[in-house]
Amino acid sequence: QAVVDFERLGEHAAAFQGHDVGFCCLGTTRAKAGVDGFIRVDRDYVAQAAQLARAGGCKHFVLQSSRGANHHSHFLYLRVKGEVENLVQAVGFDRCTILRPAVLLCKRQESRPMEWMAQQFLGIVARVFPTAYSVPVETVARAMVASVLQPGKEKVEVLENGAIHELGKA
Repeated sequence: QAVVDFERLGEHAAAFQGHDVGFCCLGTTRAKAGVDGFIRVDRDYVAQAAQLARAGGCKHFVLQSSRGANHHSHFLYLRVKGEVENLVQAVGFDRCTILRPAVLLCKRQESRPMEWMAQQFLGIVARVFPTAYSVPVETVARAMVASVLQPGKEKVEVLENGAIHELGKA
């Protein structure tokens, strides 16, 4: 494990060398970082990490994005997620897997009251519609690993929430 300064990520290129696979789940919130900080973390840091990983020999990059990611979206969050998906694909990995989970079900150390209420509601909904609106973070993690262990069907594979649930069972 290497600790890096994302503001000076280029100075840490050695930490990105010699890995066949890269996993990226980096992200923040607009409330926590502001608009500029959100864009810097969720798009710029991720894109730079992908470039460094590729330059260091990474062949397969696995990116956690978001359901609804679209670089044309009028919503900042979805637009930035769509932009970073395009930037990561443009890096030219032999294989790129993008996961687009719905609402992540997890326990957080920080207080996010609205997210907590949504998770409580979606936890109940998930009992009836288990793959429709949410996904436990453990399922996403298992799906990320499983995507690496199975042969790639295409150079770029985008897994939506239902596929994440299915692959996360493997």
